[in-house]
Amino acid sequence: MDEQKPETPMDKSLIRKLVNISTIWKHSYKGGQWKPCISNSTGGLPESNGYIYVEANGGLNQQRTSICNAVAVAGYLNATLVIPNFHFHSIWRDPSKFSEIYDEEYFIKTLENDVRIVNKIPEYIMERFDHNMTNVYNFRIKAWSSIHYYRDTVLPRLLDELVIRISPFANRLSFDAPPAVQRLRCLANYRALRFSTPILSLGEILVARMRERSARDGGKYISVHLRFEEDMVAFSCCIFDGGSKELEDMKAAREKGWKGKFTKPGRVIRPGAIRVNGKCPMTPLEVGLMLRGMGFDNSTFIYLASGKIYDAERNMAPLLEMFPNLLTKEMLASPEELSPFKNFSSRMAAIDYTVCLHSEVFVTTQGGNFPHFLIGHRRYLYGGHSKTVKPDKRKLALLFDNPTTGWKSFKRHMFIMRSHSDSKGFELKRPNDSIYTFPCPDCMCFTNKSNATKSSSAP
Repeated sequence: MDEQKPETPMDKSLIRKLVNISTIWKHSYKGGQWKPCISNSTGGLPESNGYIYVEANGGLNQQRTSICNAVAVAGYLNATLVIPNFHFHSIWRDPSKFSEIYDEEYFIKTLENDVRIVNKIPEYIMERFDHNMTNVYNFRIKAWSSIHYYRDTVLPRLLDELVIRISPFANRLSFDAPPAVQRLRCLANYRALRFSTPILSLGEILVARMRERSARDGGKYISVHLRFEEDMVAFSCCIFDGGSKELEDMKAAREKGWKGKFTKPGRVIRPGAIRVNGKCPMTPLEVGLMLRGMGFDNSTFIYLASGKIYDAERNMAPLLEMFPNLLTKEMLASPEELSPFKNFSSRMAAIDYTVCLHSEVFVTTQGGNFPHFLIGHRRYLYGGHSKTVKPDKRKLALLFDNPTTGWKSFKRHMFIMRSHSDSKGFELKRPNDSIYTFPCPDCMCFTNKSNATKSSSAP
């Protein structure tokens, strides 16, 4: 891109509008017409049909999907759900149990009139299986199975065995489901799942510190979810101009994390095509240019949610130069405050989730379960509007890779991109969309009577 030219009065007026974080969302009124409306059942539960034990695999938010889906399945089958077991993953390497991530007592209490939940299967039942869960019948369920499959296939076996195991359980329930199932998903995700007291306490402390730092902007700050860790860079197969060292680092990381996956005979990797298709993770430099192009100046306070950035000293330097008020949990919290979470990736991600949830602007730079859940949670909290910048990475790749792109032209494109994110902040769930990203209309109600209040779900 060429150097910035002197700005016209119109340019200056445009930028003044953009840097006012308090008024950045012009379409938030659309979301403001929606409010949470899920409620607990008041009657008692009929006798249980048996116990369901699931293994939740993946990282923090993939496990969250499994938990919510398990609640929905157990409730639909009138079964008792055993607190999900978190499968230890070789990539995340976090041995945390449910109660170390979430408030287990609150979870059980919140759902007590809708789904029976217990810590463990009674001993008299486990005697039949020599007290060994591997002896319990395990359902190998296809991904995205309908709730009717559980009714027609899983329930009869449950009635016979009294206890069944489902492993793995990630993405084993279709997004489209009857209203009764969606209500349980809503209840689990937005009401029952609360982070454990240590995580919640530190998260709230960091939110307060961000608000103190950004007092000039009314305590409003931006949060950015940056996925530029070594494993993400390696998995993308993109090239980021780190020279021969980068190529060697990424080759080694791919072999360590996904042995043989990228070196299969006949597999062709085209980094250029991956970038043009918008599949490469954004670099810290690209994130900085995008935000400056959108009008955020160097006084803006930014909370950066990320793991360990690849080659951080080199890659983070330009972003920090553009935004010196950029902070992370490691910068906001003392080593003593962070020490209980330091070696647990899911607990650290939960702290990031909390601080991002309460920012005025959330910027997602890569797909994945973190923004998938966070966007929906923000919609639920902010009247249906996600208050999220979701960049068009195909467009960005074309702009960044075009040497004739001028700064004024780039700013115009960024203004349009930010405005598009604003207009798409409120969206109704379509039949096959995730309720965890689109809580309207299944988890939220329109304040005026209209057809918009009807469920998007299957009968």
